[in-house]
Amino acid sequence: MVFWDELTGQEDAVALVEHAAAAPAAMTHAWLVTGPPGSGRSTLAAAFAAALLSHGEDAEGTARVRAQVAARTHPDLISLATDRVVITVDEVRSIVSRSYTSPSVGAWRVVVIEDADRMAERTSNVLLKALEEPPPRTVWILCAPSEADLLPTIRSRVRSVRLRVPSVEDVAALLVRRDGVSPEVAERAAREAQSHIGMAHRLATDDEARRRRDETVRLALGVRDAHTAVLAAAALLDLAKSDAEAYGQQQDGRERDALMRSLGIEPGAAVPSQLRSEVRRLEEDQKRRATRSLRDGVDRILVDLLSVQRDLLLIRLGVPSDLVNVAIEPTLREVAANGDAAAAMRALDAIAVARRRIEGNVPPLMAMEAMLMSFRAGR
Repeated sequence: MVFWDELTGQEDAVALVEHAAAAPAAMTHAWLVTGPPGSGRSTLAAAFAAALLSHGEDAEGTARVRAQVAARTHPDLISLATDRVVITVDEVRSIVSRSYTSPSVGAWRVVVIEDADRMAERTSNVLLKALEEPPPRTVWILCAPSEADLLPTIRSRVRSVRLRVPSVEDVAALLVRRDGVSPEVAERAAREAQSHIGMAHRLATDDEARRRRDETVRLALGVRDAHTAVLAAAALLDLAKSDAEAYGQQQDGRERDALMRSLGIEPGAAVPSQLRSEVRRLEEDQKRRATRSLRDGVDRILVDLLSVQRDLLLIRLGVPSDLVNVAIEPTLREVAANGDAAAAMRALDAIAVARRRIEGNVPPLMAMEAMLMSFRAGR
């Protein structure tokens, strides 16, 4: 269940929104929650929404509201999130229209947009009109990696809450408390995920996710020439596809089961012809999400490679700093001995270029081949 305990290392942000939720007379009509990936933007937004919607409730009512917010079923909550590349203008028009209706059971109607950075300018302008003339009892909560990801006109109409990168210790403590993993597994997962809470959870609880990351690092450190660079690029893309498919299959199955239940269809039963359009719509959404999931999977691999090259750079410079990939420190020191700091810097630059190229729709395989060619000089 989503609430304040799910947020780690964000005491200042939690105190700010808790105070705001407890003082409705001073409530700002629009908020922007920013922070790096994995810092807990969506979690804070949901917890804030639950606090607003449960204001004045007793303990039983508060628990009920929290459960409804966690399931996105509260009648006064409008939630928009996407696993696709962009949020469409029609989606925003729909929630803007709904935002003007009065709350049904409480003091507020809360609208949460979890991926506000995925709105094109035209779509953002639709939202802007609602923020310029807000309904008196509606609160907007937007989430984005940074304020720069939104139009200046939107930024000027929201109150910002900035999240920081939680420490490895904070994330590890959360994994132990929430997921029941051992402190050793939690610490390694938090460190290798670079404090990304969602990825740390996967590494701590999913053996296959850990295996894929270990293989990613092994492939990158094994690049010695053009031939091994090309082979490694293909293998890394396969790992990204496997990761995206594994995550997508779990989510797709849950969504399909939920849809079947909502339509009153028994497990394994045929879908009546009049309801097949609903199933097709879900399948189309899942296909679009798969495209985004593959891109995200490739980016996760590149982030892991950044950690490797960062560790090599620190070792070559003799900087006494904690390594991300502590579990393979002997291997890193062996590789570091065969190159210099300039080579690690070139590799870091190449990874940054690859990320920009892939975001610009360059085929991931081509971008990674070019990137890994630069790794040859780092040995």
